[in-house]
Amino acid sequence: MRTFFPSESCKETHLSAVNPQSWLQVERGKVSKFASESPSSIESLVKVPEPQILPLFKPVDYVEVLAQIHEELESCPPEKRSNLYLLQYHVFKGLGEVKLMRRSLRSAWLKASTVYEKLVFGAWLKYEKQGEIISDLLSSCGECAKEFGIIDIASEFPTNDNLISRGNNTSNEKHFSRIVSFIIGDEKISCDRQKIAGLSVPFHAMLYGCFMESFCEDIDLSENSISPSGMRVISDFSTTGSLNGVHPNLLLEILVFANKFCCESLKDACDRKLASLVSSRQDAAELMECALEENSRVLAASCLQVFLHELSDSLNDKKVVELLRSADRQKRSIMVGPASFSLYSLLSEVAINDDPCSDKAVLFSKLLVDCAETSRQKMVAYHQLGCIRLLRKEYDEAEQLFEVALNEGHVYSVVGLARLSHIRGCKDWSYEKLSDVISSYTPLGWMYQERSLYCQDDKMGEDLDKATELDPTLTYPYMYRAACLMRKHNVQDALAEINRILGFKLALECLELRFCFYLTLEEYQSAMCDVQVILTLCPDYRMFDGRVAASQFRTLVREHVENWTTADCWLQLYDRWSLVDDIGSLSVIYQMLESDAVKGVLYFRQSLLLLRLNCPEAAMRSLQLARQHALSEHERLVYEGWILYDTGHCEEGLRKAEKSISLQRSFEAFFLKAYALADSSLDQSSSSTVTLLLQEALKCPSDRLRKGQALNNLGSVYVDCGNLDEAADCYINALKIQHTRAHQGLARVHFLRNDKNAAYAEMSKLIEKARNNASAYEKRSEYCERELTKADLEKVTQLDPLRVYPYRYRAAVLMDNRKEDEAIAELSRAITFKADLHLLHLRAAFHEHIGDVTGALRDCRAALSVDPDHQEMLELHNRVNSQEP
Repeated sequence: MRTFFPSESCKETHLSAVNPQSWLQVERGKVSKFASESPSSIESLVKVPEPQILPLFKPVDYVEVLAQIHEELESCPPEKRSNLYLLQYHVFKGLGEVKLMRRSLRSAWLKASTVYEKLVFGAWLKYEKQGEIISDLLSSCGECAKEFGIIDIASEFPTNDNLISRGNNTSNEKHFSRIVSFIIGDEKISCDRQKIAGLSVPFHAMLYGCFMESFCEDIDLSENSISPSGMRVISDFSTTGSLNGVHPNLLLEILVFANKFCCESLKDACDRKLASLVSSRQDAAELMECALEENSRVLAASCLQVFLHELSDSLNDKKVVELLRSADRQKRSIMVGPASFSLYSLLSEVAINDDPCSDKAVLFSKLLVDCAETSRQKMVAYHQLGCIRLLRKEYDEAEQLFEVALNEGHVYSVVGLARLSHIRGCKDWSYEKLSDVISSYTPLGWMYQERSLYCQDDKMGEDLDKATELDPTLTYPYMYRAACLMRKHNVQDALAEINRILGFKLALECLELRFCFYLTLEEYQSAMCDVQVILTLCPDYRMFDGRVAASQFRTLVREHVENWTTADCWLQLYDRWSLVDDIGSLSVIYQMLESDAVKGVLYFRQSLLLLRLNCPEAAMRSLQLARQHALSEHERLVYEGWILYDTGHCEEGLRKAEKSISLQRSFEAFFLKAYALADSSLDQSSSSTVTLLLQEALKCPSDRLRKGQALNNLGSVYVDCGNLDEAADCYINALKIQHTRAHQGLARVHFLRNDKNAAYAEMSKLIEKARNNASAYEKRSEYCERELTKADLEKVTQLDPLRVYPYRYRAAVLMDNRKEDEAIAELSRAITFKADLHLLHLRAAFHEHIGDVTGALRDCRAALSVDPDHQEMLELHNRVNSQEP
């Protein structure tokens, strides 16, 4: 997810202003030692900024909100579904669940009941993919082409065939002449009276009513803003019903005339014809104003489509912004129908992503507030605008907005009020307000984190420890504790503290703090590693409150580390890969990319590591770079295949692999095909095909890193087919080329051969070698007795609290021991900070077991918001739903 709120200062600053002092002298001998650093200089390097107030919807009980949304989706009319999916999107966004966010957007698009919703959510999906820089590839592929492609707007609106033709039903029409002439300036245009009368009620009254004009054969229309050319076109249209070949400027003239004289069929034809001519943002900007003035819905929607299709560039067009800003409720209804809240949700998000302090961010967030109708929409809109106002130091306005959001029920907005009170010198009020919230609601980590800012030092530590206990994903507590330890020169404990969170969450701010620690300690190689990982994750990242580009620091630190040759880099990469040191491997690859090495394969390796580290957006950026740097067509096809596979388009990925193989047999093409096929089909016949594909891959040239992965995957296929001897051979061969993760596969083979001790020993080897070994502890827990299992799983939770299996295991053990309340509490502990289907499913089953139908139904509905197609969850939901009184 994008970073919403950067530091206030984004201007380039000289390093001296940041005060890195002598530790970056080019001459290493002049760098001062950590022991001699003054407290003030250490302070300048390890300063931890206050936690951000996120402009996100963060309900106290997100499970309850998701359950309510799912319940409403089951019974609401179709036109309300997209708005509910949008609210679901906001809930998942507050939880940081990127995949679930995008799935909610896609559901909103699929369930759209109007063309306006299709436009908005299709554009939103495209905007999200543009963030991954791959929309050009995805837009040419199957279902994505529908999401990203241009909609035929006119076909989405019903045709208006309301040609009035009243002449045949009017008894006195025979008393009027058949031809009527309209005088415009010096010209006379002859028309069929009956056909013109059929265009509208006003014309029928004029030509066949009791007005003076009815008895005239010549009628002066000079004062009605229609040219002779325009009137001739209208005359032809009254006869043929067609506007073919008419110049756009003349169409505009006729549209205004048709609207004035209520010629609905003529207006509809003009509307559609003009809409078909909109081809550029300039066209759209020029035509939108007319569309809004003349209530031309097809034209307005076509213009809006162009604006949305070119996000975020279109928001840099002043004319476009002014059109979107100046539209009142009536004009918004013409432009976007009932989807105003959805539209301004998208536009405000784009503006905030570009610059949260900008006038555009304020503008579109204000319009979002204006469009909010339900209480939950108001919570989202008022809190978001309050955050922007606070960031702009517009404190009075921010306070009013946070108060409205809080009154609507958005408890998280109290954070904004507490900060404002603190700024105004009322620290005690902030503390008391947070204390009231903690006592009034189920306590959450962010509540204690925020209250810690207003505590005395001893109490602050207690609150931050409690925040970590309740929500171990919050970065600020780790950073604060680590900085305090470093200021006390407790170096190892400081590093251990910041490493705790970096072990499961690769947060940029935590990497930056550790980088500062290493600078202070003069451990320049480690500092270099961290700054290179920062630049891998975010090439434009700025450090020290946004004042200095990370790339500038890297340039300076580089003077203090040994230069590696290409051979050195490969040796370092093999060492780190074998140690399962993914962060270290990322750093080495970053350094290798500066050389003249083949970049495509390096970017591809980078993407694999980033996926393993749960950084999907950065991984996709690396894959796209691999695609750009491919040296051949067959190599490019492989990278495109992985892009398609990773974005859920498995069949298209398979086709890319097959096309690549047809051009040239290569390790990566066979590997991709095997991987995609294994994921898309689980039957026995596909297993034999996957085996053959991996064997073909291993015959092709590649390096040890990838060969080890292929051997590991082949071993897994053999295990699934029951061929344990072949599997063991694969894992042993993988270990011979230092593919350390193969210990896990070999342990599984031992276990299936009924040798738990050997399996346990094999996993112990992996734990000893691997830097990141939470998964190894988790797997080893399956091969030991209950007490050792509990110890291993506690270690897993300590190393990576986001892994859900340990919570489920402990809860199941408690349930077996008839400690139902404790079992449910164990699951709830994780559910508060991780929306996981399996946790919710198990808690729902526990609630059903103890007869708590309401609790079970709530968890079922929330789980189905996470995965609406999960079969076991659907069965449990139906069973529980039938029990509800």
